[in-house]
Amino acid sequence: MGPGCQHESDEDPVDAQLLDMARRTDGFVWYEGSTAQLARSSGSGHGEPLLRTRYNALAATVLDTNLMVTPDTLFPEGSLIVKELMTDASTIGTYAILYKQSSNSYADASGWVWGYVRPNGEVRVSAKDQGAACRNCHTQVGHIDQTLMNISFP
Repeated sequence: MGPGCQHESDEDPVDAQLLDMARRTDGFVWYEGSTAQLARSSGSGHGEPLLRTRYNALAATVLDTNLMVTPDTLFPEGSLIVKELMTDASTIGTYAILYKQSSNSYADASGWVWGYVRPNGEVRVSAKDQGAACRNCHTQVGHIDQTLMNISFP
């Protein structure tokens, strides 16, 4: 794992809820319409070498005709974005999760609840962190509502 995200062992029910949501795949739309795994971009704070990203039906409402995030947009409440960080071509090492729920006590100032959880339930970064360990990268110039797929994989 890169310098952007730190380990934290304190588990919270919200982390388990985020993992449960991340495990579901029905009704999701893949970035650029493809389940192909992408090589980790240079400068990524994630340690896994491969990834793929999907959006729930609400989040998909802000994808353009190429299934990329529409520039200068905000995701609606209830949006769920799941980045599957792969340790190899067949193994998810970590789910990086963004869930737009402004009313959640763990939401950041933009309304996002951040999850960073392994498939076995191990919490790598608790939602209690409010994305503090990850926002430095996710708010860089060119981000779209704290998402980076269009920057890293145009």
